[in-house]
Formats: sequence, C-alpha cells, structure tokens
Amino acid sequence: MDPLPNPAPLASKLRNTLVRYHSIGDGEWRVAKKTKDATVWRKPSEEFSGYLYKAQGVVEDVTNRIVDHIRPGPYRLNWDSLMTSMDIMETFEENCCVMRYTTAGQLWNIVAPREFVDFSYTTSYEDGLLTCGISLDYGEVRPNFVRGFNHPCGWFCVPLKDSPGHSLLTGYIQTELRGMLPQSAVDTAMSSTLANFYSDLKKALKT
Repeated sequence: MDPLPNPAPLASKLRNTLVRYHSIGDGEWRVAKKTKDATVWRKPSEEFSGYLYKAQGVVEDVTNRIVDHIRPGPYRLNWDSLMTSMDIMETFEENCCVMRYTTAGQLWNIVAPREFVDFSYTTSYEDGLLTCGISLDYGEVRPNFVRGFNHPCGWFCVPLKDSPGHSLLTGYIQTELRGMLPQSAVDTAMSSTLANFYSDLKKALKT
C-alpha cells in the first residue's frame, strides 16, 4: 500500500491531464452510444489497454449545483444507482479529498461489485468548474470486492453562453475494472453507464 501523495502536485497534474483530454480533436473520437440525454464517444486510452470515454450533454441547471451532485459528498449516493457506498477517508482542503466507494454489480453480475479509492479535486475552469479524480493504491481491499482503478477522469461543467440556466457537462472516464472480465462486456457496460449517468443526474436535479 502506498502512502498518501502530496495533494498539490497531484491536483495540478490531474487538472493538466484533463484539460489536455478536453482539447483532443473531434476526429479522434468514435461514437459509442447516443441517447436523448447524452452522446458517448471513445478512443484508445494512453494509460491502459482499454478506452478513454468522452460523454457530453446539456443539463438544465446552474454549474455549481450540478457539480455538487457529482463530486464526493452527500448528494452523489442519493441519486447514482451504480454507487452503493462512499466514505471520505482524508480531507486535505475544501476542494481536495480521498474517498473510498463501492459500485453495484452490472450486466447481470458478469461485472461483480467493485471498490475504488480515489483522490478527488474540484477547481474552477473557464466560467465553470472541473471536478476530477484518479485512483490510489491506498487502504486495505475489503473482502467480496475487486479493487478497480480509475485512470485520470473528470467532469467539465460550464454554463451555456446563450442560456445561463443550462450547463454543458462533458465527462472523461477511463476505468480499469480489473478481475477476469471479457473486454467487450466492460465496453458495453461503460457506454450504457455513462448514458444513464446523465438521465439519473437530470432526474435528481429536478427533485
């Protein structure tokens, strides 16, 4: 188990990585799934043998409220059907923490429940916010869970210029689920999970 990293350089590196992903040209992405709430693209990840996914959709609400529902905190567990538990293990400052969370089984339990320990960082970006994270090798792995690993992930949320009550939410996700899994099952699960994330988030913001 590694010791906890110094949060400031990790946060800075993480932000720079996400901003770089955000500048990748449209031609490098391939559409993986399209719903009324979001479009999901993917491209081969530079970090591991799976894919980097990009999801994007317009959400009717202000940036701060949307990000409060996504980042670690009391809202997320209430609406995210995939997340089954969340504990904040360490808090460095208001916008920086280490959290441990578990996810439910997926695809008729072909994908068994997973546990993640992530460093999370929220910062300003243009007129909006970026909340991002990366997994750490920290804390004991609990029985009955496979420890998954999130390579640099994040959500950019910026207000629409011509419609300030709406925000453009763009996510970059590259999750290594680990364990004995067919890659095709993982890819199917990821595209659907990201599309559902938008519809579930929209419902939660309306309540």
